[in-house]
Amino acid sequence: MTREAAAASSAAMDHAIERPSVDGRAAEIGTVIRVAGPVVGVGGMTRARLRDVVHVGHAGLIGEVIRLATGQATVQVYEDTQGLRVGEPVRNSAAPLSVELGPGLLGRVYDGLQRPLVDLLPGGFLLPKGVKAPALSSHTLWEFSPSVRPGDRVAAGDILGSVPEGKILSHRLLCPEGISGVVAEARAGPLRIDDPAVVIEGGDPASEAIEVRLRHRWPVRRARPFRMRLPPDQPLITGTRVLDGLFPIARGGTAVIPGGFGTGKTVTEQALARFALVDVVVYIGCGERGNEITEVLQDFPELLDPLHGVPLMERTILIANTSNMPVAAREASLFTGMTMAEYYRDMGLDVLLLADSTSRWGEALREISGRLEEMPGEEGYPAYLASRLAEFYERAGRVECNRSRSEPRSGSVTVVAAVSPPGGDFSEPMTQGSLRLAGAFWALDYDLSRRRHFPAVNWTSSYSLYNLREWFARTVGPAWEDGRRKALALLQREAELLETVQLVGPEALAESERLTLWAARLLREDFLQQSAYDETDRFCPLEKTHAMLAVLLDFYDRAAAHLAAGGSLAAVSAWPAVGEIARMKEWPADDAPARAEALRARIASAGEAG
Repeated sequence: MTREAAAASSAAMDHAIERPSVDGRAAEIGTVIRVAGPVVGVGGMTRARLRDVVHVGHAGLIGEVIRLATGQATVQVYEDTQGLRVGEPVRNSAAPLSVELGPGLLGRVYDGLQRPLVDLLPGGFLLPKGVKAPALSSHTLWEFSPSVRPGDRVAAGDILGSVPEGKILSHRLLCPEGISGVVAEARAGPLRIDDPAVVIEGGDPASEAIEVRLRHRWPVRRARPFRMRLPPDQPLITGTRVLDGLFPIARGGTAVIPGGFGTGKTVTEQALARFALVDVVVYIGCGERGNEITEVLQDFPELLDPLHGVPLMERTILIANTSNMPVAAREASLFTGMTMAEYYRDMGLDVLLLADSTSRWGEALREISGRLEEMPGEEGYPAYLASRLAEFYERAGRVECNRSRSEPRSGSVTVVAAVSPPGGDFSEPMTQGSLRLAGAFWALDYDLSRRRHFPAVNWTSSYSLYNLREWFARTVGPAWEDGRRKALALLQREAELLETVQLVGPEALAESERLTLWAARLLREDFLQQSAYDETDRFCPLEKTHAMLAVLLDFYDRAAAHLAAGGSLAAVSAWPAVGEIARMKEWPADDAPARAEALRARIASAGEAG
């Protein structure tokens, strides 16, 4: 940005910001008195409040007030402060960091401050300092269909109307928080996001009419309200067998995916984005390497949504904050994505929020804390790391949405966060802090990934705290939970036997123990392993997952009974049906239950004949 352009931008910003804010505070101008990387000291801030957004320097760098003293403020700048000098002006917007919410969010790519990257980078690859652009287009026309009529009484959370957003979603316009009254006017037809859609008058004749538009702003650090929180008693179907079958996550729950470099965290999250049974996906690339974010930005627009047959981007929002972007913006990116997720949750939709990775977010907190000269905690992280993590994770959940007149509706935000512990050390603070808050733990194992076993979820370290037995028994089958427990017990027994094999060799094992090792290997290779790139195997519905697991466990039981009756393991390996077990992944989902029953019958016949 040239000096003339910076001056013009500063003048335009002066004109836009020298007005009272929504709470009546007049914007003020302070002065830079200290610069320490992304942390800037500002003098002359007598009316500033904590978390106010400010514009720093002649370039108008975006920042946020994070500490206040008498007449001074400490500002966390979300952009590169190189070249910033003492004495430059700082303009207070007198408003917290907020995002624009309305139709047009889906399919867009934003940075952590909700700046549209595609619009700001038409011909380059570096974001200019101080650049600004509206998050939503003010020129696009949306076909608004009101669901209320003049004379209807409405309150916060009621559905006022809807506009089609893409080919699969209907974007609902809700009565804003804190607003109630009688509908005076509802306008149908094409509207821009700043055109009044519904006019609401209060019960008091002296009160002013309120114009509800398609767009509004919401502070990112303030959780959006809801009527009540619902119990996590429904699973989120991911289509990944090891997750759905052994370590399920509840709809509206939280899961952590820790793993070292190359263990498949990003691929696992991309598979969840494509195949998880949700309405909207919010993907946050927080501090990841530029090549990984580039791959996401290139692949997602070309991927086909297998659930609806449309481009995946039609129900996806991407937030990109690469590792070479200013660290302070990472801290805001998680809350920006969470606010967008809550917005669609309030419409009664199920949202999946993917954060990759929260370790980079924690590193940003650690760096900023060091600049502020705060007392460090474990491994240099700030002492408030746990409370800041809780502030993010606790906004997940399945809720009953606010309403007064409309039919009851529920929505959910499910959070799956990747963690990148240095050296794969799960005892480091970010992993441990996340474990205390998450309901599911999907530990990725480096040894499994090195053996090309994907997803590399370690079945002895992973777990799920969600009690979903009743749902699975009612929806899939009463034997679901029993099969899950038998599979985990078999894998645990294999781990114990392998320790014995390392000491005395496989020849010292009895045939029943060698059968356990064989059955566990079949379970690992023919059930837990799953290819995200195979057309048939990349998504496995619950019915197929249940059928495959039932076949494997039935084979183990039949073979064990055969050995107990005096048979040999060599005779079991000669059963014709054994070779078909490895081909279960190739079964079409619709035919899987019937084929599984036929295969179980052949295994039973072989066991009886043997």
